[in-house]
Amino acid sequence: MTTAFKTTYGFERRDVTIANWRTAPYSRWSFQNLREMVPTTEIRATAEEPETALDASPLLDAALETGLSGTQTARAFLDYAHTDAFVLMKKGRIVAEHYAPHAGVNARHIVFSVSKSLTALVSAVLEHQGIVDPDCPVIDLVPEAAGSAYGDCSYRDVLDMRVSLDFDEAYLNKDGAFARYRRSTLWNPSEPGAPVETLTEFLMTLQKGERPHGGPFYYASPNSDLLGILIERASGRRYADLFSELLWKPLGAKNHALVSVDGAGTARSAGGVCVTARDLARVGQMLLEEGSANGRQVVPTAWVKDMKTAGDPKAWAASQPTMLPNGRYRSKWYQSGEADGAFCAIGIHGQWLYVDPSTETVIVKLSSQPNPLDDELKQDNFAFFRALSGLSA
Repeated sequence: MTTAFKTTYGFERRDVTIANWRTAPYSRWSFQNLREMVPTTEIRATAEEPETALDASPLLDAALETGLSGTQTARAFLDYAHTDAFVLMKKGRIVAEHYAPHAGVNARHIVFSVSKSLTALVSAVLEHQGIVDPDCPVIDLVPEAAGSAYGDCSYRDVLDMRVSLDFDEAYLNKDGAFARYRRSTLWNPSEPGAPVETLTEFLMTLQKGERPHGGPFYYASPNSDLLGILIERASGRRYADLFSELLWKPLGAKNHALVSVDGAGTARSAGGVCVTARDLARVGQMLLEEGSANGRQVVPTAWVKDMKTAGDPKAWAASQPTMLPNGRYRSKWYQSGEADGAFCAIGIHGQWLYVDPSTETVIVKLSSQPNPLDDELKQDNFAFFRALSGLSA
């Protein structure tokens, strides 16, 4: 007998497993229900205040030059790009939002590597408090890093993805280091004969690459899981508590967030955070307002300025980027390097937080895109965001 679940998703709940939760079509459900797939812990807002979506968003059905045939409106593009939740803010006000039939305004969606950028905001507050020194050696906080790639790199190398690491970010890998990485986070099922490791144990086995630290930008998610461990070691407090007290509550988030954890309770700070689209938009608006939200300084203004203006363009260019040819990377955030000053946080499977200061635009797009990367669709998204940024409020 067809259930309401199957009517909504096209499959039964029992069909979704730890082996397939990141693949289509199952991801349309699992990306908004992570706590049923892997262990999680809650990142508390001050109080849960369920929100109501806009009654209508006529802007989404108005003509828009997206650059793609068959997607001459924003809503058509959102459907084309596997969108679950979308929020468009102009000058601090939500002017349009969209939720797929299987999604909703209060659904907490995994944001994958946008988690890295959020973790960096927590680090920023700790830096302002004098608890974190971005120039300190990693080994000062994590002594067991001796002998690993992290044994002679700095906290800043970790923040800016300039650690020399013998590691390949191969999302579809099934039998190498990346598969071990996923098993250590409990994101993949265990394999007979494979080592059983915690996330921290896995990180400490990674070795240095051939180049020195501080060279070209080299994207490797383990760096950002290490960042979560670093802020815990520096502060003596748990990741979820730091996130809640230093970012989520001061921001005025309306829904509790989640983060996945491994078997030892270590947070997946590189990719396991789950938030609502509206709360993520609040993060973008806070950065647009130089770190301020609701009349309160959440993230230091000096840090926001550094994030938006620093970052070595030569280090970025040396990585032979497939996007943002004039870009930079600083403190887990991507800078466009263009005149509009746009910057963004990006996660696999189509997760985006895009901020255009020149037009006071914040865009959140949370998705269940089947291909983890899809460079062509990434370029389509950039063009779409630029078109939306150019619209009048």
